[in-house]
Amino acid sequence: MLRVLDHLEEWLIAFLMGGATLLIFVAVLHRYAAGVPIPVLQDALLRIHLSWAQELCIYMFIWMAKFGAAYGVRTGIHVGVDVLINRLDARFRRNYILFGLLAGALFTGTIGTLGAHYVWQIGHTDQTSADLELPLWIVYLCIPCGSYLMCFRFLQVAASFFTTGTLPHHEVAHVEGIEDDLHPADTGPGGAR
Repeated sequence: MLRVLDHLEEWLIAFLMGGATLLIFVAVLHRYAAGVPIPVLQDALLRIHLSWAQELCIYMFIWMAKFGAAYGVRTGIHVGVDVLINRLDARFRRNYILFGLLAGALFTGTIGTLGAHYVWQIGHTDQTSADLELPLWIVYLCIPCGSYLMCFRFLQVAASFFTTGTLPHHEVAHVEGIEDDLHPADTGPGGAR
């Protein structure tokens, strides 16, 4: 089960980003094509309303940001100020890191719970979004979903750090999924084959 969660954020972000890109492309294409004075085509395109596309795209980017924060915690690219902590003695450093990870889990768990409470309350109203007329509880569901996932990632990183003593580290030059098959002897001038 946990193997499925290993790359959950990447799949969700890729799906949302691809969907938002396609949606905006179609909306912009529709907007410009509807302005072309071809009588039959223009009349048909003007009957198609895509005014909701911008609102949906905004919601998709909000969901991406929530899942992106969880991805940042899992991979070690989330913002952290550790200049002073790295200068501490190893024992104190370990305790401060564990405290920080557990505090992050507590904070995101609290935000997730407050968000779930808000979604529950707004779910009992008739409030809808402006253009999509989507129930607002669906829009705000990103708060508990993203926050609980981020809380889970904080706990996951804390458990891993407690047992192994290592934190996830993001190598700037590494692209995940692409293996380095080149050996130093195989590279020519400039580092390429």
